Amino acid sequence: MTMKTKYPIGILGATGMVGQRYIQLLENHPWFEIVWLAASDRSSGKTYGEAAKWRLDTPLPDRIAHMTVSEADPRGAPKIIFASVDAAIAREMEPKFAEAGCAVLSNSSAFRMTPNVPLVIPEINADHLHLIEEQPWRKQSGGYMVTNPNCSTIGLVMALKPIEERFGLEQIFVTTMQAVSGAGYPGVASMDILGNVVPFIGSEEEKMEAETLKLLGKLEGHAVTPLAARITAHCNRVAVEDGHTECVSIKTVKPATREEILAAWAEYKPLAGRDLPFAPEQPVQFAPQNDRPQPRLDRNRGRGMAVTVGRLRPCGLLDWKFVALSHNTVRGAAGATILNAELLASQGKLDR
Repeated sequence: MTMKTKYPIGILGATGMVGQRYIQLLENHPWFEIVWLAASDRSSGKTYGEAAKWRLDTPLPDRIAHMTVSEADPRGAPKIIFASVDAAIAREMEPKFAEAGCAVLSNSSAFRMTPNVPLVIPEINADHLHLIEEQPWRKQSGGYMVTNPNCSTIGLVMALKPIEERFGLEQIFVTTMQAVSGAGYPGVASMDILGNVVPFIGSEEEKMEAETLKLLGKLEGHAVTPLAARITAHCNRVAVEDGHTECVSIKTVKPATREEILAAWAEYKPLAGRDLPFAPEQPVQFAPQNDRPQPRLDRNRGRGMAVTVGRLRPCGLLDWKFVALSHNTVRGAAGATILNAELLASQGKLDR
């Protein structure tokens, strides 16, 4: 798919950490061009360079630095919005943009579990995008809302989907070791996290459990029927900058050998999203070393969009256990939103 002209897009929550990732990842994107930035009232009217404290390891693009930050109002905004704002703000603000005819691609948790809002990973459940046709805004103004999952959920589901597809899943047990960047900036205070593990992340376990079953569920009629499996999650914050590590145990419906599970991961190359600019060539990559995956060494596989799995071995309680790793602010946040937008563009759902 080639573009004669790029889609103009706006970023809602542009000064935050995920907003900064959008800017970094969209520089020189072949399909999208940033034309509008919005943030809180205290940033409105300032140049982006004045309003944002740039925290990433690549330079702030000069064009973006000189753009003026707008009010978070759909009037004057482009029709495609990448949104990353706190859930409480998103509940009030995102519907206003959808009502105004915008396609809202959201990283917020506010509407992920709403029945008529698709929660999507292109390689996993692209067919769930049909739910946008059930949204009242779609019928009234053409606007709609699509969400991507929580940063810890996305790595887990990408590792599970190839197994679920071939063998089914009955039980899922996951313990996470989540990077501090998942808390945004300034995030967790240094005196709380250095030399420490914090065994609580507000609402994270509930999000992981509910979102995983929706993502692995089936679109039936006008809603998604969640996967009929049992899941429990333990979520911990650790002193890692980027990259969420997850220790997973599973019980399958049909017996599976180690070789069959490895084959399921290696051969998982779904058609949906395969040719999109941000899609990794191999969504799930196996690391054979005994001490991998590791955040420092593996989080940037597939330009940060692939999930790395390793340490596959029998589980004494369930059937199999393994470790999964994903880049939480790329695959788990900004990159996930961009990939969803690419999928919508490829289906003609961003055209007016």
